[in-house]
Amino acid sequence: MTRPRAHAVMDADAFALLFDEPRRARFASLADTADRMLITDLDDQSNAELLSDAEVLVTSWGAPQFTAERLGRMPRLRAVLHAAGSVQQLVSADLWARGIRLTTAAEVNAVPVAEFSLATILLSGKRTFTHLRSTPDTTWNAWHAQRIGNLDRTVGIIGFSRIGRRVVELLRPFDGIRVLVADPYADPDAVAAAGGELVPLVDLLPHADVLSIHAPSLPATRHMIAAGQLAALPDGATVINTARGALLDHDALLRECATGRIDAVLDVTDPEPLPADHPLRGLANVAITPHLAGSLGSETRRLTDSALDELVAYIAGAPARHPVTANDLKTSA
Repeated sequence: MTRPRAHAVMDADAFALLFDEPRRARFASLADTADRMLITDLDDQSNAELLSDAEVLVTSWGAPQFTAERLGRMPRLRAVLHAAGSVQQLVSADLWARGIRLTTAAEVNAVPVAEFSLATILLSGKRTFTHLRSTPDTTWNAWHAQRIGNLDRTVGIIGFSRIGRRVVELLRPFDGIRVLVADPYADPDAVAAAGGELVPLVDLLPHADVLSIHAPSLPATRHMIAAGQLAALPDGATVINTARGALLDHDALLRECATGRIDAVLDVTDPEPLPADHPLRGLANVAITPHLAGSLGSETRRLTDSALDELVAYIAGAPARHPVTANDLKTSA
């Protein structure tokens, strides 16, 4: 087996998190790292000779865009294996023009996000987050409420993405929950096989006791959930966003939540983090978590394993396991 010249390109904190000793050893066994496994700055002249021979780069948080100038200093580069989710910040027209193999670990990063989303959906059914921020009397009298519980409830999933699909599948064991999915690109049979029902967004909203957002952040999806969509939700609904903050119009959300008509759980915001004095933070029916859903701590090792598995496939001359093309980025992150 030929060992290609390869380096990790990311910030030092990301490398320390993703590459524990066993994974560093695995990387070194697969590739020739020239005694410098980590490169934190592609523009540092001290790395020029190493990069001129690099055939594979394993990237993650902190990696820069692969511009024409940077690619010009890496004439032998054949593959960029991303040990994280979105690759939007890496790509350029020149990367595609060079035909460089690009892969993502988004599939495994979807696992903790889907798990977080499932937990949040079920807890929202009990209005848990609102109770945690409410007065004792409100909390202890919650059992009187009619619109509470997870039986005979409808969950609306926006975006049948890697994460959205997993959330639908995770909800399957809960017989009392109906799952509707809105995604203009999804296949109805695939949605049904996962346990959901594909419907237009306009038909989903009036039935969604919980609305969970899993669409990509693209120019076309900015504020896709705004005043009109929020107004269409039934009284007592909860909006959950674990995707990207820009998908949700925060001004419109504030107006709806301030009336007490709907609740929200935001793991992502726009901007991120939300300013400390933002009025959404003062509402008892809005819970804000600091981008916890994605891979954290030990979960990040899945990202490393995915990228190193891609390296094994590259060395063997096998197809990429999770390739990314320019066409893919038109509808995904």
